[in-house]
Amino acid sequence: MMKDFYADLHIHIGRTSSGRAVKITGSKMLTLARILEIASTRKGLDIIGIIDCHSPEIMDEMVGMIEQGELKELVQGGLRYQDTTLIPGTEIEIYDHYCLGPIHVLAYFPTLSLIGEFSNWMSHHMKNIHLSSQRIYCDGQTLQQKVRELGGLFIPAHVFTPFKSLFGKGVHRSLTEVFDPQLIDAIELGLSSDTDMVSHIRELQAYTFVSNSDAHSLGKIAREYQKLRLSDANFTELKMALHEQQNRAVTANYGLNPLLGKYYRTVCAKCGEQLCNMATICTNCESTQIIKGVSLRIIELSEQLTDQHVRPPYIHQVPLDFIPGLGPKMMERLLQAFGTEMKILHRVSLEQLEQIVPHKIAKMIDLARTGQLAIEAGGGGTYGKIQSE
Repeated sequence: MMKDFYADLHIHIGRTSSGRAVKITGSKMLTLARILEIASTRKGLDIIGIIDCHSPEIMDEMVGMIEQGELKELVQGGLRYQDTTLIPGTEIEIYDHYCLGPIHVLAYFPTLSLIGEFSNWMSHHMKNIHLSSQRIYCDGQTLQQKVRELGGLFIPAHVFTPFKSLFGKGVHRSLTEVFDPQLIDAIELGLSSDTDMVSHIRELQAYTFVSNSDAHSLGKIAREYQKLRLSDANFTELKMALHEQQNRAVTANYGLNPLLGKYYRTVCAKCGEQLCNMATICTNCESTQIIKGVSLRIIELSEQLTDQHVRPPYIHQVPLDFIPGLGPKMMERLLQAFGTEMKILHRVSLEQLEQIVPHKIAKMIDLARTGQLAIEAGGGGTYGKIQSE
């Protein structure tokens, strides 16, 4: 029997339980245990991909949680914590004389032993296996082949952002310049793009799109996610969904309106002035240090297509912690009343919200769920903003 499952497949670990840094820019509160707790009891996610599970101390923590009965390895891949399945993964940076990176990619594995084997292999190709998103000293196709050899999934990450992505820097026009297209399992869009924006890029027609949070703090978990049609929450079912096999599929993407993303608009790197898309010099300070917006980069890669792949809806949804006036105390009241953020976003009526919070906040939550709030566009590393009036 098929059911709906909510999944965020790109969550970082900031620190180990001993305090050792994993994702240096991540919150110190982003530990394995806290991520699992928040994802299950507060966010209401059915599947999470933690993409720093290659770190030896994190693997040791996972072993400890298995021994304590807090994590259970699933026969079809993944590890179950309460009502949430953890898919162990890793984010890796490619940069060699072939690809002119840096380019970030995501790899996921069905079992702890397999990601352990992959971590051991990577330790011979990078300088610090303990840290997140480290540079690997091999080419992209060699990395892909190793992931496939171990039964893993390979997904290029946030592919249009100006830094550390496949298309963002403007060097590459085709993924075949870096990767074997047959060894890609999906494409991660990133916060400044959505399905409609990229619908005219020919070579992406073959792949399922995923939308993930890239969370560097607990609050950012599930700011983007997808709804999956599966028979159960495990690695095998996820893999089938990404390849649309046996009626499994991604049935909806939920994400920020791209205007809220940090890199939607073209911006001057020196003074922060938002510029017209084709600008090569800042109209404010005359600097030529321009950060090209994702919206422009996608236009450059697009062409007229008559045979577009039919895709699930991409639903613009503003995360609850973006909503002006919705503070921590009010948020706690909502969680106490309804259980999890997924329930608030998908199953609670406006009338039910108004019983817990003031009408104005309830109405903003309702508009946020369907992307109807007015937005000021972001760019150059600064998020867009919700307009409160």
